[in-house]
Amino acid sequence: MPIPMLAAAMPPLLMPLLAELSAHDLEMAGTLIGVGRFMLIFVAARALAEVLVRFQLPTILGELLAGVLIGASGLHLLVPPETQVELSNGLVTVLSSLGSIPPESVTELYNESFPSLEAVAQLGLFALLFLTGLESELDELMAVGSQAFTVAVAGVVLPFALGTWGLMAIFHVGAIPAIFAGASMTATSIGITASVFGELGYLKTREGQIVIGAAVLDDILGIVILAVVVALASGGNLEIGPIVKLVAAAAVFVVAAIGLSRSAAPAFDWLIDKLKAPGEVLVASFVILALSCFTATAIGLEAALGAFAAGLILSSSKHNRAIQQAVLPIVTLFATIFFVLVGAGMDLSVINPSDPSSRIALVIAAFLFVIAVIGKIASGWAFVSKQPTRRLVVGLGMMPRGEVGLIFLGLGTSAKLLSPSLEAAILLMVIGTTFLAPVLLRLVIGGDKPDDDDKVDSEVAADPIGLI
Repeated sequence: MPIPMLAAAMPPLLMPLLAELSAHDLEMAGTLIGVGRFMLIFVAARALAEVLVRFQLPTILGELLAGVLIGASGLHLLVPPETQVELSNGLVTVLSSLGSIPPESVTELYNESFPSLEAVAQLGLFALLFLTGLESELDELMAVGSQAFTVAVAGVVLPFALGTWGLMAIFHVGAIPAIFAGASMTATSIGITASVFGELGYLKTREGQIVIGAAVLDDILGIVILAVVVALASGGNLEIGPIVKLVAAAAVFVVAAIGLSRSAAPAFDWLIDKLKAPGEVLVASFVILALSCFTATAIGLEAALGAFAAGLILSSSKHNRAIQQAVLPIVTLFATIFFVLVGAGMDLSVINPSDPSSRIALVIAAFLFVIAVIGKIASGWAFVSKQPTRRLVVGLGMMPRGEVGLIFLGLGTSAKLLSPSLEAAILLMVIGTTFLAPVLLRLVIGGDKPDDDDKVDSEVAADPIGLI
């Protein structure tokens, strides 16, 4: 490419470099930085994911920890510009020598090209939320009826209210960050609980079906709350009028998405059956995803809510499994980048126990963890049963935040709503509940296999009082 054309295509901050560097040097340096960054992200993420999956923990947790390891809190190999942390001198030296450019030019090129990586990561978040909505078993939620509803509402209200109030009243955290942190504790990881229940033979019991149904509703309510909080944060105030308007808009949007899952899915299936070109399932699905994100943004909501709603709309499609299989590789690639970047931007020095000024962050983390555990266990008592053990199983089944909690944390981080100490506290809460819940479930359930009378046929509509 001629130098004048290259100059027109480069960001303003890179213009001075053109006086010193040739077009070939710039192209070589850009390629080295871009390809090297992708290689670093995927190698680190896959290595830790392989370790955690062997302990039946979410691979997403490994991806986030990989970001922490290579990011601003670790080796400084992947450093978002907003962290103001310098790149590793060793990395700068290697890129400088390979690209035949000065070290200072490496840093400038690195920072200027970072937004393109963040754009790819954002696509990964939307694809992941789309897949989450797609996997939501709305029929299972309806099948367990009011029992799942009461457990879900208790599992959202208790940790949300206690967490928000405690952060504001005890720790004097601002309203928006406190509400967001409270909302992040409403999540329940369907995958982790389903895996443990399935291993122990409890997935088709009353408790198992109610937890799965309640977890679906938890995620819907939690994402609605987060979408409202992010939208409010962009306005910078907490006036009653905008709050009511946004909550109403979010509720109508999600209800409409659930309704469309019954009415629009058949039309989508008809269209897919008519299309013959390769990739029709993926392309058509992403058109629905883009349209839903566009609609959510147009009415003042977060695009992430639109991505989740798009998954809900297509959740009852007869091509659901084919859509999941088509979307999963995109999620595996691009959502990995999203979570590694979230981890890379975290400053975990704020929870250094040896630093007196950092101990408040540890106290906040302990507070969030306790509320996260108590809130979900207490929600088990909304399950109508005379046996405390069954109620405890339901409460413990609602406890792990897992990948859903990390999605919520990622939303707050990307929207820049959280302080470093609050980010670290939420991360520790998510990790703690994710590790603790499977252990406690195995201890409580133990070798006690459910009787046939305890099992529920998922195809039978629920009679909550008669089932218990």
